[in-house]
Amino acid sequence: MLTTNLPNPLPPGVTLRPGRGGLDCLFVDTEACTGEIHLHGAHVTGWQPRGSAPVVWMSGRSAFEPGKPIRGGIPICFPWFGPHPSDPAQPPHGFARLSAWTLDRVGRDDGPQGDAVAVTLSLRTDAGQPHAWPHRCLLTFKATFGRELALELAVSNVGDTPCIVQEALHTYFSVGDIRQVAVEGLAGATFVDKMRGGERFVQDAAPIRFAGETDRVYLGAAGATTIVDAALRRRIEIAKTGSRSTVVWNPWIAKARAMPDFGDDEWPSMVCVETANVLDDALTLPPGGEHRLQALIRVDATPA
Repeated sequence: MLTTNLPNPLPPGVTLRPGRGGLDCLFVDTEACTGEIHLHGAHVTGWQPRGSAPVVWMSGRSAFEPGKPIRGGIPICFPWFGPHPSDPAQPPHGFARLSAWTLDRVGRDDGPQGDAVAVTLSLRTDAGQPHAWPHRCLLTFKATFGRELALELAVSNVGDTPCIVQEALHTYFSVGDIRQVAVEGLAGATFVDKMRGGERFVQDAAPIRFAGETDRVYLGAAGATTIVDAALRRRIEIAKTGSRSTVVWNPWIAKARAMPDFGDDEWPSMVCVETANVLDDALTLPPGGEHRLQALIRVDATPA
């Protein structure tokens, strides 16, 4: 059921209507870009600056159903990352991406992107709700669609006890061919390699390249990263604030075939570079505490 607090009509170029699977979706179509965000999970499922190939990747096999995650786009992982720390029956990556968020505001952005559209959604968690989360928090997510894509997840502890939070903007990027992709900006960072039993290594000076399944959590990595996409002749830059972790993931062949909501042959066309606070970088929010996680994504063409 559509939940909205919008007091005014939507601005030109913005429509709210059922999207795939009948889930409510806000569509943006302006001179600067096209984009979309579902109220289910506050999930960005599209962003494409005018004149650019799609930047946000979506699986053609994704489910668009209440209670199920959307595969691709920008899922919000909260309040845990990966499996629940004590209950394997709980949903991976938490419940925020499975929840119906409230659409609070849609308007033209007053910032440097004068032709941008800013969308704000919110979610309240209450003690005693499902998914084994005994804390009261207010989540606010703002996505600003323009020539750049700006994202902000604010988490406020409105309860009376401290809470430990892991969070991620689990961004799936569209690339021409993962075998021709390099990720820059993580040299010298310690990473947890999930493909080698969670052992820790230090990234050398060379960019990250892909020749098999890759699943790494880079810790203490607060700087910007860049995806160099040789096949599409472009660079995708991800600047961030309030983030100490960067996750890099591609499922490759076997893992893609094992996932029912991921096409067998889709793995060459995507890479996840995630803005996060996970594992050692988890947050502890005192009562009344707030944290803001921000990412700014932009695309630059490279010479042919």
